[in-house]
Amino acid sequence: MRIQVSSKDWHAIFHLTGTFTYFYGFTMVVPIIVSIFFGEYKTLVDFAMGFMICVSIGLLLRNTFRYNTNTQWVHGMSATAISWLIVMCIAALPYYWSGFFNSYIDACFDTMSGITTTGLTLIQNVDHIPISLNIWRHVLTFIGGQGVILVALSFVPPAAVGFQAMVGEGKEEKLIPNVKDTGKAIWFISFFFMFVGLLIYFIIGLVIGLEPGWSLFHGFCIFMSSWSTGGFAPQMMNTMYYHSFLYEFACMIFFILGSMNFGLHYYVWFKDSRELLKDIETRSFIITLTITSILLTAGLLKDQIYSSFLPLVRKGFFILLSGHSGTGQMTIYATQFLTQWGDVGLIAVILVMLFGGWSASTAGGFKAIRIGIVFKSILSDIQQFLIPRTSVYISKYRHLTDRILNVKTIKTTMNIIALYMLIHLFGAVVGVLNGYPLVDSFFESVSATANVGLSCGITSTTMPFNMKIAYILNMYLGRLEFTAVIVLISYIVNGFLHRKNKESKVL
Repeated sequence: MRIQVSSKDWHAIFHLTGTFTYFYGFTMVVPIIVSIFFGEYKTLVDFAMGFMICVSIGLLLRNTFRYNTNTQWVHGMSATAISWLIVMCIAALPYYWSGFFNSYIDACFDTMSGITTTGLTLIQNVDHIPISLNIWRHVLTFIGGQGVILVALSFVPPAAVGFQAMVGEGKEEKLIPNVKDTGKAIWFISFFFMFVGLLIYFIIGLVIGLEPGWSLFHGFCIFMSSWSTGGFAPQMMNTMYYHSFLYEFACMIFFILGSMNFGLHYYVWFKDSRELLKDIETRSFIITLTITSILLTAGLLKDQIYSSFLPLVRKGFFILLSGHSGTGQMTIYATQFLTQWGDVGLIAVILVMLFGGWSASTAGGFKAIRIGIVFKSILSDIQQFLIPRTSVYISKYRHLTDRILNVKTIKTTMNIIALYMLIHLFGAVVGVLNGYPLVDSFFESVSATANVGLSCGITSTTMPFNMKIAYILNMYLGRLEFTAVIVLISYIVNGFLHRKNKESKVL
């Protein structure tokens, strides 16, 4: 059955898009305040202009496209897909005006990388950029981790469309019946861990010799990167800059916490802490991390890459957990993946990037729940063969509540995984057509689509223009998990077909 599209539907979509864009503009207040505090007046002007453009476009859309129809899920999904593109284009302006990017498309690349919590970057001379610009990079990942739409819904949820817009961002857990309260609960969890994380990183920074001001700055940036699984760092050397196992250990803790389902956080905090180990996502994550850790360790020891336990943890396990959680922080140079780690090491990292973290979190990838459902489905089929024909077997799994594993769930899971694989292959093919080796291209494509940010060296300012566009598309589709974008495209196609049918009837 074809969706009937009218002008009222588009008014609803663009009105919601305006609402989301308007409230997102206020996030630029953070770098504006930082610019004033540190006397960085050029960036102050850049962010002030960006703020005015974002708010103005948001108000223009809200006021131009009035509507008096009931909002539907398709409106929220479509508005979500459009809003992310608009936010990318506007938030990239202060980047571009700063002079630290070779082109506007490079600035858009970094913006999309930030709001999708990917962490791949094309910025120039990151060690010497203004503090306000560096803060903005990490604020982007923090906001992107919670969700661009969640910024707006936390203040003014558009009634029935609110939850569907959150689903469009991959936040399918409604922690509390009210969408606005759900948004506040997510922000409460994030800000609580921000306070704890800043304190921990600040103390570790003092221990390793950073001055108090710089310790606070680095702690803020690295927490944003770790919790939001964003991968950015205030220095080009990323986490290697600190030469500290304490810093790296704190990062690994926040990798895990940040990649956990917000719904699971809520249950553990306010309902039943035992839910943590009963949930299918936790069990799936532990199993896949254990298997890939054994694989990676065997590969690194076979090739004698690291000869003792501590380097294996600080470099091998750190990178593996960084990839599995979708963070992308690095304790090795990008080229070391290719020159030192060997095929087994690369396979292990590619696998964890494919698997990803928990659903409804800041992580990307297939998600632990989908991996768990696939294995549950396989076990269910095996058990069906073993039980008597007259018996009835019902397979269940635990995800916040007991759920029945039905055909629809399995089909949806496999469809999403298939779409991810298609986009991974798309990015890899683009890389190969531009002259890069297949394995390198697939590694980089998986990293972009799974919103990880680990790089084997392909991502750079010299990368061909079409690859930058391809990776932007990969990051965008991977973060929104396809649904919102597919809904928008279907809506556009159905609208066009509906219009053609009306014209043919008139003729």
